[in-house]
Amino acid sequence: MPETIPAAEPASATAASAVAAAPRRSLWRHADYMKLWLAATVSLMGSQVSQLAIPFIAAVVLDSSPLEVALLGTVEMAPFLLFALPAGAWLDRVRRRPVLIAGDFGRGLALLSIPIAYAAGGLTIWQLYAVGFITGSLTVLFDVADQSYLPALLGPDNLVEGNAKLSVPQAAAQIVGPGFAGGLIGLVGAPFAVIADAISFFASGGLISLIRKHESKPERLVDTSLRQEITEGLRYVLGNRYLRMIAGSTATSNLGTSMAFSVFPIFAYRELGLSVTLVGIVFGLGALGVLLGALVSAGLSKTIGVGPAIVVSMFVGGPATVLIGLMPSNAPVAAALLFCSVFLTGLTAVVYNVNQVSFRQAITPLNMQGRMNATMRFVVWGTLPIGSLLGGVLASFLPVRTTILVGAAVASAAFLWVLVSPVRSLRVIPSDGTSPAE
Repeated sequence: MPETIPAAEPASATAASAVAAAPRRSLWRHADYMKLWLAATVSLMGSQVSQLAIPFIAAVVLDSSPLEVALLGTVEMAPFLLFALPAGAWLDRVRRRPVLIAGDFGRGLALLSIPIAYAAGGLTIWQLYAVGFITGSLTVLFDVADQSYLPALLGPDNLVEGNAKLSVPQAAAQIVGPGFAGGLIGLVGAPFAVIADAISFFASGGLISLIRKHESKPERLVDTSLRQEITEGLRYVLGNRYLRMIAGSTATSNLGTSMAFSVFPIFAYRELGLSVTLVGIVFGLGALGVLLGALVSAGLSKTIGVGPAIVVSMFVGGPATVLIGLMPSNAPVAAALLFCSVFLTGLTAVVYNVNQVSFRQAITPLNMQGRMNATMRFVVWGTLPIGSLLGGVLASFLPVRTTILVGAAVASAAFLWVLVSPVRSLRVIPSDGTSPAE
């Protein structure tokens, strides 16, 4: 028998049908979507600065140990283990747009504390941990609200296009951002470069506040406790043969890559002696893969099917991390291998995410979006702090290069989840709120 996803509430189903029946138009002409798109563009560009600057501060400015550097990722991602499930249940009770605005402003304020503490001569690794935990907690709320807000803003027929177009600013940020970040760090120093990211969060929150489409408060037909709603979200995802295998694949990939990248600053800046400017430029050029992925993801799923696109992208993306572990001390060769790794990882990650996220959003009722996305975040991002911690511990006993290769091996096995599952047989994304038939 087919596995059926619970139908949306009548009001939500009616709204979705109305959206589907309306004439389609390009999302580039959708005023509210463009505000969300611009907000993502600004925020993602700024985040490239912090992603390069904060690990550099820990590894070089503060001269922290490999374990201390790796713990940055653990602390920042720990909130996904601690708060994702209750956040999802809560977000199915409230409007999501105010949460997005508050999440942006809060992260901007937290980041501003880094240059202030450095200027006062009091910046420590513990301050970086505190900022990471605060921004990570707010990111939990923002990311779950963001993925839950898009279906209400666009409707099911526009989800693939909407997610694909949101990958374009991600690509642009990853292409331009690292080179800009490296140059900015070289010009003003890593602690002060973080100010650029804080400003980007303030700008993003301001743009989202300008969205005018009314967002209805999610309907709750029965008064259930937060614990019951968390349980419903877990049961919904883990009880679905498609969602649980996608979650397993993504979680395994994230576990391996976080193990590898948790010690990358030590490997690149200390052992290989690469400059932060060179690393930034290479990451920027390699991110052309993200742009290519954004351009081909929708077309690829139409050509070979949604399921094959998910399987193939994960199969190719995992081994790309191995190239980082093979980088020699020769800077040009190391840069070339790093470029290939970043390019392949970016290309495959976008194809994978556009297709699996759009599928998840399309089969999930609006009143379950928050809990579904939160449960997925709990599972797939919950492995990130675990991977960072494992990477730091392994690097305390093994060579850093070996730790990276171990992480790459774990990431390379991630495709097996979707290969042996019914996901591989998906051809199109359903729009009727049900899972495909067996």
